[in-house]
Amino acid sequence: MPHPLRLRNFRLLFISRTLSTLSDALVPTALSLAIVQITDSATLLAVVLGCALGTRLLLLPAAGAIADRCNTRMVALTADLTRVVTQAVVAVELLSGDPSISHIALSQAVAGAASAVGLSNLSPLVTKIVTASGELRLKANSLMGVAKSVSLLAGPALTGTLTLLVGVGWVFVVDATAFGISAVLILMVRLHESAPSPGPRRSIRADLIEGFAEVRSRDWHWTSLVAHAVWNFVANVLLTLGPLVAVTRYGGEAAWIAVTQAGGIGLLVGSLLSGWARPNRPVLISNVVLSSYALPLTLFAVGAPVPLLVVGYGIALAALGFLNPTWETTVQAVIPQNVLARVSSYDWLVSLTAQPLGVVFAPVALSLWGERVPFAAAAVLVTVVCVGTAAVPGVRRLRLDYGALEQTTATAEKSGAVAVDGTGALPAQQSEKGAKTSVRTAPSWGR
Repeated sequence: MPHPLRLRNFRLLFISRTLSTLSDALVPTALSLAIVQITDSATLLAVVLGCALGTRLLLLPAAGAIADRCNTRMVALTADLTRVVTQAVVAVELLSGDPSISHIALSQAVAGAASAVGLSNLSPLVTKIVTASGELRLKANSLMGVAKSVSLLAGPALTGTLTLLVGVGWVFVVDATAFGISAVLILMVRLHESAPSPGPRRSIRADLIEGFAEVRSRDWHWTSLVAHAVWNFVANVLLTLGPLVAVTRYGGEAAWIAVTQAGGIGLLVGSLLSGWARPNRPVLISNVVLSSYALPLTLFAVGAPVPLLVVGYGIALAALGFLNPTWETTVQAVIPQNVLARVSSYDWLVSLTAQPLGVVFAPVALSLWGERVPFAAAAVLVTVVCVGTAAVPGVRRLRLDYGALEQTTATAEKSGAVAVDGTGALPAQQSEKGAKTSVRTAPSWGR
């Protein structure tokens, strides 16, 4: 079996998405520095950041419907080129010496919409390049997870370095350039596009209902999304209160920096491990492992020493790094190709919406109960919900036989089934709702 990076099309996609992910990772820090330098206003900073996040959340479901309807490569190309323009506008505003906050806010709102399209379209891109849905695709998703981990680690550091050397405006020049290169690479990729489904085109609303029905019809999927949302909620409780506790209890920012860097390394290690582990009950194992976020929460609650906090947070983020590629591979193997982007968009919507809720809840809980109770309550919550998914029949029964998936995909491709079937679902995938299935029947640091 070839390594995914030996496949020309995946190699182009990998470099393209790495550049795109790194570009996204540059923006929050650069935007924060720019707005603070211009206005020194926390309110205006919140407004500009909220424009990007708000449009991303509001448009995610529609973005998934668009991605399912349209040519996958053209969707990715449009998302990247849109962000070339938006980031170039911000760069011009900052370098002109007389920046307009309204222009920057509008640009980031449009960039947020493009980001929503890009997030929804990523899974279809992978499946249409790495058509074998077993071990090869797991390795491919693992590599995409590694790229995301490295980008999240390197993004803020690169932003700080560029800001100190040449100024924050040039960060957006680099950002726009990286998106441009990513777009060129996407143009060079060849995808295995399925034949369009026959019949009249339906409304966006009908497409959204169909996508939601796909999520709701699988108990393993929607219950896991609840667990992922809870994870993102408690993670942002820690990310909000953690810096404060580090300064007040541990004597300075150095402790918090050490904790977050350990998390970045853990995320990278977990992504690498996911391509090797091949769990045959991927959703069950991933959800249980995800409950390890209770470890750093508990350590913060009891006032553990910094070295234990560093180790605990590293382990928790390694679990997240393991979950993401494993989850993506499972979803890609089970969900029909013609609704994959919509299902992915609902996944992202649930995860991203939970993040600001944690940020809002944390200071309220701190003022009511002090710093220990929020950590302890969050630890109990994430443990109960993530481990509790094991009680769901679909979570327990869903198995993934990577060897069988590889063989099924190869047989389908030879017979032309992949090209003919408008849904893009393989015969093994279509049996997923049975009682037993051979498919074995997917910034924060969140998903």
